[in-house]
Amino acid sequence: MPQNEQHQTNKSIVTASTQAATIAANNQANKANAKQKGTGMGACMRGLAIIGIFLHNYCHWLGPMVKENEYTFNQENVASMNRALLHADVHLPLHLLSFFGHYGVPVFLFLSGFGLFKKYNEAYAPAGKFLFGHYLKLFRMMVVGFALFIFIDAQTPPSWRYDSLKIIAQLLMFNNLLPRPDKMIWPGPFWFFGLMMQFYLLYRLMLHRRHWGVTMLVMALCVLVQLQLSPMGETMNRYRYNFMGGMLPFGLGLLYARFQNKFTLWGDDHVKQLGALLICMPLGYYLSQSFVGWTFMPLVVCLSVLLTAQLLARATFLAWLYRALCWMGSISAALFVTHPITRKLIIPISRHGQIYQGLLLYIVASIALAWVIDKLIKRIPLPKC
Repeated sequence: MPQNEQHQTNKSIVTASTQAATIAANNQANKANAKQKGTGMGACMRGLAIIGIFLHNYCHWLGPMVKENEYTFNQENVASMNRALLHADVHLPLHLLSFFGHYGVPVFLFLSGFGLFKKYNEAYAPAGKFLFGHYLKLFRMMVVGFALFIFIDAQTPPSWRYDSLKIIAQLLMFNNLLPRPDKMIWPGPFWFFGLMMQFYLLYRLMLHRRHWGVTMLVMALCVLVQLQLSPMGETMNRYRYNFMGGMLPFGLGLLYARFQNKFTLWGDDHVKQLGALLICMPLGYYLSQSFVGWTFMPLVVCLSVLLTAQLLARATFLAWLYRALCWMGSISAALFVTHPITRKLIIPISRHGQIYQGLLLYIVASIALAWVIDKLIKRIPLPKC
């Protein structure tokens, strides 16, 4: 081969290799950016959810505020919310937080389903190791808040009367299964730990690496059974305290993770995303008015929070808000386990007439305590399993 032809051939090979390397590097960078963006939006969604939860858990303990429909559906609560809107006063934000704030829980269930699929769908997870490992993660988070709350509760009457069953059931996370769970769990938000343990069992034993139709079937069965129950009965109360009442958002998270590439929520089309969000807001209020609509409300809530996170992630002029929500999401676990402590200490201020002053102090104290406890929890080693 002539020297000039060989030189051209070598040059072409080098160029092709360089282009291939550049393409591979760009693909890796795109994957990394997509992963980071997805993680950031997940943190933003957790931030929005925990804000709703910890503010709701303060406001709904204030006597004059509208009460929520969380475990049962009470039409009178809906009527009270409608009256609060028609005769709006300075307490309207507190009414809205009390009535709607608990919908942060379905968002956490959605994110849990999404995360489990992304982490374990391509990997075999031995059942014993999976369940014990997730129990330890929940226990490490729960026990710190539980210990601190027990101490504060004992020093600030009225104190809760614990018995052996209540304590053991909380530590082993099966208190949701007890009769009248709303009378057996204290602090109230800690019902979530038993709920999550049930979902870990359900996922690993029934849904892990199974056809997506199995998830759809379980979701449909849980919804159909709920629709047959009395809206205000004790059976409904116990049903909603356990995984059946939260299967809809959890299953939605699993399905969204599976079909995420096919269901992009209009990609980068901000106008369509904003339009969908503006539709979801009144739709959510409309669904909250009836028992059937209330059953499907978590779908609209999860979609609304997902759209909000996507819009905030791309809105450069709201980058400060997006970062703040992501930071709130990063301490959401600690805030969840510690806010009952600050609530019990500070809520008397609001009950004695200084409603917003007490709320502001509660917000500051809760976030500060959560920031400290978050660092403590992360320093507690998990046993190898």
